[in-house]
Amino acid sequence: MARAAALVMGLYLLLQLLWFANQLVIVAFLGVLFGLAVGAGVDRLQRIRGGRFKIRRGMAAALIVIVFFALLTGIGAWMTPTLRTQSVELRAKIPEAVDRIEEWLNRRRSGVFGMVFGGSRGDTAAADTAGLRASTEPAAEGDSASKEGAPKATESLRGSLSRQVGGASRFLFPFVTHTIAVFGGFMLIIFMSIYIAADPDLYHRGLMAMFPHRMRDRAGEVLSSMAEVLRRWLVTQLIAMVVIGSITTVALLILRVKAAFALGVIAGLLEFIPTVGPILSAIPAVAMGFLDSPEKALTVGAVYVGVQFLENHILIPLLMKGGVDVPPVLTILSQALFTLLFGFIGLMVAVPVLAATMVAVKMLYVQRVVGDDVAVVKRAEAG
Repeated sequence: MARAAALVMGLYLLLQLLWFANQLVIVAFLGVLFGLAVGAGVDRLQRIRGGRFKIRRGMAAALIVIVFFALLTGIGAWMTPTLRTQSVELRAKIPEAVDRIEEWLNRRRSGVFGMVFGGSRGDTAAADTAGLRASTEPAAEGDSASKEGAPKATESLRGSLSRQVGGASRFLFPFVTHTIAVFGGFMLIIFMSIYIAADPDLYHRGLMAMFPHRMRDRAGEVLSSMAEVLRRWLVTQLIAMVVIGSITTVALLILRVKAAFALGVIAGLLEFIPTVGPILSAIPAVAMGFLDSPEKALTVGAVYVGVQFLENHILIPLLMKGGVDVPPVLTILSQALFTLLFGFIGLMVAVPVLAATMVAVKMLYVQRVVGDDVAVVKRAEAG
């Protein structure tokens, strides 16, 4: 009885510690995730070198990380002038695009758009009249405080979006204001990935030592399957980011959308976040297309939908060649939950955490307890 109580108390204290240091835990998870990918690169590099010129794992891991950041720096230096110019253009044109969208919606308030976005022109005129009357009449002292925080009846679409985006930014990106913490987390991820790739067996043996001897074989199988799924997911996402960013940039250049390179970079970066990222990247592109015409905005939206269709049905299956199947509903729910709990960084890790959790559930519960023979990781036939 005392042993069970001590075990429960220890588990409770561990969960409290993990919750207190949740940001550090997530950063450590990202370090492990990138370490698995670097480790796969080290394995390939050692197989290529081979023989008496075999490169040490530590040197190979550091070399892969250095080459990766050197490529990023070179590409960034090459594209920086264009991206800087287009970023300025993007910041200047997005408010203009929002105003045009608002004007376009206001002209169509009497039809279907009116029912969807807030009434007819008569309602708008009445709201404007009420707002004008309220501004000319003196307000009572007791009402001034309550009216101060209330939204105005004539608030523009741009103002409403700015207010909403500002609130979302404070919720999703609280870490942006802590530059030192961001830099420290970034360096922690880099060094963790190098050390894990340099000697993965060391950490594997350390984890195995935490399990009883009778459970070590099964625990090793579960951890190996989780590592394979995470590694495959990350490599797939990185390749997809490059491909989607390039295709999106070319498509926007063909359509002659303003700031096509900047929008393509945004599409590539946000591709790291499944489901939500592509939607977020499409919003500024559609807005920029609206500067020319509503038809072009519709075409840009169709291009983004087409790119995602090709990715989901051609690119990802080719890259994955199997893998763990993550249901879309669970993906959305996990992203929503992790965003509420941890903000934007939780949104980034929601899908890999879900994929790893599904591996453990299938192997430890469905296979061992329920007794169903389910596939956990689909391996390529040629692999």
